[in-house]
Amino acid sequence: HYAAVVGVKRTLEKPMHVLADIDGIRNILSLAKNTGVKRVFFSSSSEVYGEPFEIPQNEQTTPLNSRLPYAIVKNVGESYLKCFQQEFALDYTIFRFFNTFGPQQSEDFVLPRFVAAALRGEPITVYGDGAQTRTFCYVDDNIETTVRALDNHLAVNETLNVGSDRQMTILEIAKLVLQRVGGASTIRFLPPLPEGDMTRRCPDNTKMKQILGRELIPLEVGLDKLIEYKRAAL
Repeated sequence: HYAAVVGVKRTLEKPMHVLADIDGIRNILSLAKNTGVKRVFFSSSSEVYGEPFEIPQNEQTTPLNSRLPYAIVKNVGESYLKCFQQEFALDYTIFRFFNTFGPQQSEDFVLPRFVAAALRGEPITVYGDGAQTRTFCYVDDNIETTVRALDNHLAVNETLNVGSDRQMTILEIAKLVLQRVGGASTIRFLPPLPEGDMTRRCPDNTKMKQILGRELIPLEVGLDKLIEYKRAAL
């Protein structure tokens, strides 16, 4: 279920559009229950944690503090899966995706947007003071984790954080992009977003690393791949 409405600004501007995803979740589960599907994989989000009570954010112990429509829909989706498993024995795996990046990603997302601006020589836009922290997981790590969970019958009826545990501020990310791209681009600060831009994000990814059986791809390696792709597309 990778078809949800995404992007902080878009989801804030179109909340009813976001809520419509609940119908899709319910339809998928009803079809799966009635057609012999063995397990449903759900793409949830780190947004269900809301403003963090603790860092790193653990799948079992961290309270969910979501209040924005996008996060609430993800939370409702998780509840649907658990209820269908209880009543109909339909197994599930919930992936709580943290920031993922890679080639071909939409510029709705921060790293492709920063890289594209830097390559065009345009200012990189940072909302607020840039002190909010994020982690960035290269897409290959994301995909390998999810495929391994499928192929090896792992994380059945469990929730799994999928993301990097290396925290960086948005300002640090902007400076790193400028360093790797080079050129004359600068950083432009705009007022903070009214809501939806959480102060911190960092998963407890212990279970993810156990599934991968290795360390994650370093941010700089993935960033260089993204820059190479964007540069070739200019």
